Amino acid sequence: MWLQRFYYVFGFLALVLLILVVTCSEIAVVLCYFQLCNEDYEWWWRSFLTAGSSGLYLFGYSIMYFFTQLDIIGFVPTLIYFTYMFVFATLFFVITGTIGFYSCYWFVWIIYAAIKVD
Repeated sequence: MWLQRFYYVFGFLALVLLILVVTCSEIAVVLCYFQLCNEDYEWWWRSFLTAGSSGLYLFGYSIMYFFTQLDIIGFVPTLIYFTYMFVFATLFFVITGTIGFYSCYWFVWIIYAAIKVD
């Protein structure tokens, strides 16, 4: 395709993205279900924060990676690295949190639509 070569990286990247979306959705729905079973019906922010907490993990991992693997010396390169990682982790937090919220919204919509009122 590109210069008579096939690149499989994009397929693997799409598979990992699919696994990320499914995992965020499942975790958020399970914890939302537990919350609804305890009669706590304010699930909106918790569903967002549950799935979005993977962004916090990403930023924590970038700190560990900085101190164990990288050889960055100087204030400005360190500031640039942590600024970019903070922005990326924040965007990742928002994206995964949105996935969790919409999956919980769909789940709550489905389970409450199944209730029959006589």
